[in-house]
Amino acid sequence: MNYTIAFEELQKIVTEIEQGAITVDELSQKVKRASELIKTCKAKLAATEEDVNQILKELNDHQE
Repeated sequence: MNYTIAFEELQKIVTEIEQGAITVDELSQKVKRASELIKTCKAKLAATEEDVNQILKELNDHQE
């Protein structure tokens, strides 16, 4: 799953919760899914940050 898909699904869940569009029975399932999506997004952001930092380091190394 990529970041965009995970983030869009997470936004949909948040909107459903805010609008009261889910039942109490569904709430636990939605919160668990949201937690999984947040972990996915955080992992993707961390990996991207690491990649960008590596690229910047390589650029700096080549300029010196």
